[in-house]
Amino acid sequence: MRLLAIGDIHGCLAPLDDLLAWVNPTAEDRLVTLGDYVDRGPDTRGVLDRLIELKRRLDLVCLRGNHEIMMLDAYRGGRAEKKMWLGVGGVQALGSYGTGTGRTGSLEDVPAAHWEFLEHGLVNYHETQQFIFTHATVVPDLPLDEQPDEALFWEFLPDAMRHRSGKLVVCGHSSQRSGEPKVIPGAVCIDTNIYGGGWLTCLEAATGRYWQTDLLGRRREGRLDYAQ
Repeated sequence: MRLLAIGDIHGCLAPLDDLLAWVNPTAEDRLVTLGDYVDRGPDTRGVLDRLIELKRRLDLVCLRGNHEIMMLDAYRGGRAEKKMWLGVGGVQALGSYGTGTGRTGSLEDVPAAHWEFLEHGLVNYHETQQFIFTHATVVPDLPLDEQPDEALFWEFLPDAMRHRSGKLVVCGHSSQRSGEPKVIPGAVCIDTNIYGGGWLTCLEAATGRYWQTDLLGRRREGRLDYAQ
């Protein structure tokens, strides 16, 4: 069994499909997606459809990201919440829910299955015997069930993040404009800026091997050294 993690997707369905075809996760593997499936890229709708479909046939754990939180806040809240979300990628997300006749979509065009997935299909973190998976960060001296939302969803990568458990933290959120995963003491970040011209990364946690695809259809791979 492989333990695989995919970084922030941000509406980039084509690189996600290319990555899945290349890595070829099976029902014997566990796949963890690190959140931020929506906003900024061209096909939020397609990404959510794909994740919902994958959940039916793979051992897939989907984490909650801050962009899923903002999209739900826009749906439940008022004008201020919607304005904030639209300013950080919601415009592109709604574009993917349009009719195909030139009209952009609205929150009312988002299918009920997508709201169900965003509200009830995501978890705040995932833990195994060796690894902790989170969208953003963790507070090193707190157990996982006491982690504040600010750490799990919003804070950016520090210089070191050694959790009290001794487990390696695998996270996203802090976009690496270099397109390369970033290893710090205690953690590795695999948000490699797919929507901004970078790469989408899949990491095999135990070995450090990673695969990357981009919006131009290119592929590359490498291996990380966690020893720091």
